[in-house]
Amino acid sequence: YDATGGTIKIDGIPITDMSLSSLRSQISIVLQDTFIFSGTIMENIRFGRPNATDQEVIKAAKAVGADDFISRLAMGYKTEVEERGSALSAGQRQLISFARALLADPAILILDEATASIDTETEVKIQQALKTLLHGRTAVMIAHRLSTIRDADRIIVLDHGKKIEEGSHKQLMNKAGIYSGLVKAQYSVS
Repeated sequence: YDATGGTIKIDGIPITDMSLSSLRSQISIVLQDTFIFSGTIMENIRFGRPNATDQEVIKAAKAVGADDFISRLAMGYKTEVEERGSALSAGQRQLISFARALLADPAILILDEATASIDTETEVKIQQALKTLLHGRTAVMIAHRLSTIRDADRIIVLDHGKKIEEGSHKQLMNKAGIYSGLVKAQYSVS
């Protein structure tokens, strides 16, 4: 990603010069409610890049910590799951979604409340997965769980659609404004 001169570029190409399909292929989205479809776990992860080999799928799953639970399933990666992944926990579905996004190898990653519906134990695994997933990428992270964005280069705090603060975690904590208050409130509740 290169935003020099006011033009957003991906791999040196201005996005205005890219076809819509090419631009879309450079973006992956991980949502709060992960969509799992009927098929095997391997097929669900491979959805990120349909031509990926089994080894590439497994490598992506290992990189985000999903291989641990997948390997313990009776059929491993060949385990059939139902649409919506009802037999999987919310954290397991999220890890599959992270593996899918990593396999797609996008330049831009959008995370929309990707850790909102998981338990604290799974959050630790997902925080590790995020470090792998975010490395070398531009990410837009929408989060109320502030531990998710703590390591971001730049945090923008919005209130009713208006930017009210901007900076790194440290800068915003030192400012002692809205963000700092939200962080302190979240940690006093947990």
